Amino acid sequence: MRLQKLFVKKYLERFDQSSFDLTFETGEEFHVGELPSQFKITMKDSISYKDLLKSTTLALGEAYIDGIIEIEGDLYQTLNEFLKYRSQFNKDEQALKKLLYPPHSTKNQKKEVCSHYDLGNDFYKLWLDETLSYSCAYYQSLTDSLYQAQLNKIDYILKKLNLKPGMDLLDIGCGWGYLLITAAKKYKIHGLGITLSEEQYTTFQKRIIEEGLEDYLEVKLMGYRELEKSNLSFDRIVSIGMLEHVGRENYPLYFKNINAILKDSGLFLLHFISSLQESSGDPWIKKYIFPGGVIPSLREIIHLSANFNYHVQDVENLRPHYVKTLLCWYNRFEGNLPKIEQLFDERFIRMWRIYLCGCAASFNNGIIDLHQILFTKGINNALPLTRQYLYDK
Repeated sequence: MRLQKLFVKKYLERFDQSSFDLTFETGEEFHVGELPSQFKITMKDSISYKDLLKSTTLALGEAYIDGIIEIEGDLYQTLNEFLKYRSQFNKDEQALKKLLYPPHSTKNQKKEVCSHYDLGNDFYKLWLDETLSYSCAYYQSLTDSLYQAQLNKIDYILKKLNLKPGMDLLDIGCGWGYLLITAAKKYKIHGLGITLSEEQYTTFQKRIIEEGLEDYLEVKLMGYRELEKSNLSFDRIVSIGMLEHVGRENYPLYFKNINAILKDSGLFLLHFISSLQESSGDPWIKKYIFPGGVIPSLREIIHLSANFNYHVQDVENLRPHYVKTLLCWYNRFEGNLPKIEQLFDERFIRMWRIYLCGCAASFNNGIIDLHQILFTKGINNALPLTRQYLYDK
C-alpha cells in the first residue's frame, strides 16, 4: 500500500502546473501544485500502477465510473486541467492492441454503431435538442440556444452544398433525419438517408410521413459499402459524424463508394472529428463509447481525396463550437437526471458524464478538432466566386 501511494504521488507530479487536493482511501491528504486547490479528488480504493502505465485515460476513467474516484468540483474543469497534460499520458499500444485495433467488417461496423446509437430514442430525446442532432452545432452568437445552434448548423451545411430544386441529395449516416427534412422543405430536393441504426431509421421514417414528404425523402437501413453497387446517383452528398466509424484501413473504400454514386462536378461535404496526427485512438473511448471509432487526421483525408480527383473548395474548423455543444448536452443531461436514472444505472450515468465532459475538454485543449471539408468531384466552375452566399439570409 505504501509503495502504491508513493507511485501515485510521483505520477501526479507531472500535473504540477495545476493545483488540486488528493485524499487517499486511508484518509491521508496530498496537495499537488503551488496554488490553492481548484478541485479535490478522493480515492475510495487504490488504482493499479500497472493499469496507469498501460493507459492513463483507461485507468482513471474506469476508476471514475466504478466509483473509486470521486471529484469535488466542476467535472469539466477538472478534466480540462488534466487534459492539458495529454502528451504526458501513458498508452502502451502493444498491451492495448486488441482494444485499439478492432476489425471493421460490415457485421462489426453495424454492431459497433448500434451499440451506441440504439441506446433508445427516449434517452437521446432527454438531452439532445428538438432536432435530435447528435453532432457539433454552429453558434452564430454566444446567446444561441442549443436548438437554434443546431438549426444554424443545418442551414450552414445546406448553403455550402449550394442546393437547387430537383437535385438529389444523399446523407450518409443520416441520424434522425432533420437535415434532409429541412433540405426537402427549403430547397425542394429529393433526398435519401442511410443509417445502420434501427432506432434512427424508425424515427426518420415516421418523421417523413408526419411531414408529408414521402414524394421527396426516403430512408434506408444501409451501409456505405453498399453504395457502389446500388445504381444510385446523386448531385450532392453529405456525411456528418460518420467517418469516425469507418476505420483507417477503410478510408479508400469509403471514398470509392462515394465516388461511384456522385455525379461529375458534384459536391461532397464531409463533417468529422479530426486530429493533428494519425492515432489509434483513446482506449477509454474505444472501450466504453465508440468500440470501433477511429479519428482521422485532416491531412490524411485531404491526401486521400486527391487520389479520386476531388478538389478541396473549403475547409473550416469548428472546434470551439463543439466545446459549447458538448457542455450544453451535459447540462441538459444533468437537468434530466431523474428521468435518466429510470433508464440506466449509476455506472452508466457516471460513464456518460465523463464522456461528455471529457470530450468537451479534449476539444478545448485541441486534442481533437471538428472539420468540415467541401469537395467537388473534378472541376466545378459554377460555384459562387466568394463565400458571401454562406452568410446571406
